[in-house]
Amino acid sequence: MLNTAIKAARRAASEINRASFDLDRITVSEKNHNDFVTNIDQLAEQVIVEALLKAYPDHAILAEESGASKNLNDESENVWIIDPIDGTTNFLHGYPNFCISIALQQRGVITNALVYDPVRNDLFTATKGAGAYLNEKRIRVRNPDRINKALIGSGHGADPRALAEYLRMYEVVASRCHGVRSSGSAALELANLAAGRTDGFFEKGLKVWDIAAGSLLVTEAGGIVGEFSGESDYLHKGDIIAAGPKVFANMVALLKPFA
Repeated sequence: MLNTAIKAARRAASEINRASFDLDRITVSEKNHNDFVTNIDQLAEQVIVEALLKAYPDHAILAEESGASKNLNDESENVWIIDPIDGTTNFLHGYPNFCISIALQQRGVITNALVYDPVRNDLFTATKGAGAYLNEKRIRVRNPDRINKALIGSGHGADPRALAEYLRMYEVVASRCHGVRSSGSAALELANLAAGRTDGFFEKGLKVWDIAAGSLLVTEAGGIVGEFSGESDYLHKGDIIAAGPKVFANMVALLKPFA
């Protein structure tokens, strides 16, 4: 099933890369303040969904742009969770930091995941219990012994009301680590964390398609993922801290007041 998802992601990436050569021809609409969707998001999602349902017609779909398929319910055994372009604002501006995110949830558990960066041709994959990989090479999270040795990824949503709280969190974390980076793609931030390119990540107000695939990459790479309280219901709550074990404990201690 992961191989089917990889093929679907590569087909969608071809459409995304083709569109990136002529950004002025992209049709854009605004879902909410600073929350955009393009015809390329919709096209990429259609390509992915059609490929998955051709192989697995009985599976359910939960996708950012088209929402839930009619057969999605609490009893659904197999659910594909899809974000066709995580980082649409970056894509619109030609800023090369966005990705395709696909996860498979089976009986309520994320079991397979991929994050594909079409700009760098980086394919991150994970299967529950079998580890995480970047371009078929095994990856592991870094695990510095404390946060003052760490580079931390972060993000904030499009809602301007959340910005003030984010700036307070940023100040708390940035004053205690090597630095904080915000790329505009939570899925890619989590993938880079799994690959040891950063040492932690935090963000509030995310959707399940932003974090489903990336969270499995992190845990299969030896990291920990949780809510700001340290609990494990991050997929439903949308508030997430991810890091190696030691930095995770430091981040929860710092960010728990914001839970």
